[in-house]
Amino acid sequence: MNISRRQFLKVSGTAAATTTLYSVGFRKVAEGSTRRFRLHYAQEITTICPFCSVGCGMICHVQEGRIVNTEGDPDHPINEGTLCSKGSSLYNMAFVYDEQGNAQPNPHRVTRVLYRAPKADEWEEVDWDWALKRIAENIKKTRDETFIQENQEGVTVNRTPSISWLGSAMCNNEENYLFHKFARSIGLVTMDHCARL
Repeated sequence: MNISRRQFLKVSGTAAATTTLYSVGFRKVAEGSTRRFRLHYAQEITTICPFCSVGCGMICHVQEGRIVNTEGDPDHPINEGTLCSKGSSLYNMAFVYDEQGNAQPNPHRVTRVLYRAPKADEWEEVDWDWALKRIAENIKKTRDETFIQENQEGVTVNRTPSISWLGSAMCNNEENYLFHKFARSIGLVTMDHCARL
């Protein structure tokens, strides 16, 4: 079949226009009404992607206290609106789509503190106060048991080699600075960041 460039552009333009009109609300749904644009009344809130330390800018669309969409921030100097595959799928951390295409809370997302006792095969739900106290007790116990005041040459080192610290990209610079100072103050020397994993 011979098709000229002009005919190709006409067909392509018609197809693109039809698809655009169909997707923005001109199609009829089962009830006979037009489909409403889901971001129509949403509030835009800028934030930083939590996955790594690059610091890409994101726009979260929030409606009635619930995120309805996430996308790259075109005004951000780092990513200029683009996102990697992890950043693009951020919305799906909290929501998944059902058969009708409606967003539902992700049933696999952990929203409470779970604890599994040593040699146990079941997780149990605990409260934050208990978990934080348990973490503090384990840090104190391990530090006390493995603290080294002097190395083999007699030089004061005041460190513990049995605890490591993993930083988080979900924290801002100031928070990570304070966490780093805390880790150093209790003698930790093995520190890393989640962006390197």
